[in-house]
Amino acid sequence: MIQLIATKLIERKARMDERGASAVEYGLLVAGIAALIVAVVFFFGGFVGDIFGDTCATINADGTATEGTDASCDQTP
Repeated sequence: MIQLIATKLIERKARMDERGASAVEYGLLVAGIAALIVAVVFFFGGFVGDIFGDTCATINADGTATEGTDASCDQTP
């Protein structure tokens, strides 16, 4: 009888350990995805900003910008 209880306690502890490992794995997965997003924004951010700047400059050069609006291509926040 005592052997059965000891076995059940060991099984229960093993399941609890697995839950903790799953949480750590999910945490590492989320951290990896976040790092990937930061890297993509860092590497492609300037490229996308240049595209928008070129588009703004083209619109202003063609004279198709709406009158009375701020038509500057200043990219500072």
